[in-house]
Amino acid sequence: MPAERFRPAVREEFLAAFLCVACGTQYPTSATPPERCPICEDERQYVPPAGQRWTTLAEMRGHHHNRFTELEPGVTEIETEPAFAIGQRAFLIQTPHGNVLWETLAYLDETTAAEIERRGSAVAIAISHPHYYTTMTAWSRALGNIPIYLHEANRRWVMYPSPPIRYFEQDALELVPGVTVIRCGGHFPGAAVLHWAGGADGRGLLFSGDTLQVVADRRNVSFMYSYPNLIPLDPETVRAVVASLEPYAFERVYGAFGRHILAGAKGAVRRSAERYIAHVTRPETNAE
Repeated sequence: MPAERFRPAVREEFLAAFLCVACGTQYPTSATPPERCPICEDERQYVPPAGQRWTTLAEMRGHHHNRFTELEPGVTEIETEPAFAIGQRAFLIQTPHGNVLWETLAYLDETTAAEIERRGSAVAIAISHPHYYTTMTAWSRALGNIPIYLHEANRRWVMYPSPPIRYFEQDALELVPGVTVIRCGGHFPGAAVLHWAGGADGRGLLFSGDTLQVVADRRNVSFMYSYPNLIPLDPETVRAVVASLEPYAFERVYGAFGRHILAGAKGAVRRSAERYIAHVTRPETNAE
């Protein structure tokens, strides 16, 4: 591997930059914490009852680490222990055409970057929506300034602008052959999922973030405008989310929080959407 590609160090500017404890978003380096976190003040997230609190990657060291678990050939989940901020997981998708990092976590250290490099590094980062942007610029830099792909519709929610960020406007963008980020909308205007055509022995995998939220029974998904505030999506938006996935085959869905559907996932998404729409449009009755 060329020397200039291997950059395992997390630079001082990122170690000292403030992170929101509630959502994990990192802000540009400053002498004092930001006055507010627009990500948390939006109704799709929340400001904790005790108010906004701040930390840094430097302060988190020694208290957190990232765990790597191979879920199936070519798919490794990355989770922070103990959980921090929203607590989502990230995925390293390893393909013959290059590896892709799906989502980023707030916590990052040299051990994490070195483990990704050991597994073949990554050629691109793609993120489903603003709640998971976190320390994305630090991840890009630690992995050799690789590009970060975000949908243009979510540009206003980027709190730490940086040169590696590439905004795309189309509804689907192939990052490497067979790995496509798909803008579905719903949770955010630019909310996206990632599709790997070669996953599951060619039957396809979908990494859904919480654009599609895998629910507790692991046989269905659901859809929300705001998860913490329990604000639902309208039926037409849900139909549009599902329609955006119709061109793609996928046997499994991996969600953001340790849940996945391991068989018949495309049918489960269709069925889940029908169930959701039936409930939100059902006429009110007085039945007990």
